[in-house]
Amino acid sequence: MISTVTTTTMTLTQTQVMSLGVIAVISLIVFLALKEILSSEAGKNPSIQSFLNGANVAIIPLLLAFIAIVAYKVLSIA
Repeated sequence: MISTVTTTTMTLTQTQVMSLGVIAVISLIVFLALKEILSSEAGKNPSIQSFLNGANVAIIPLLLAFIAIVAYKVLSIA
């Protein structure tokens, strides 16, 4: 039996891309603030310590997205 795979292409408008970029930047700020605030309590509570250890999983891709947004804005101005 031969199966066929169909893919659909998803197109984003400039408004959608800008709103997703804003969400990414706000999420990065929230994660960085939480990590900084909770770092003082890390030694007292093991669940906070595990959150801080796992927070980099979310922070690193958001940071890369932020860098890409800044680079795009700088290149589009020049």
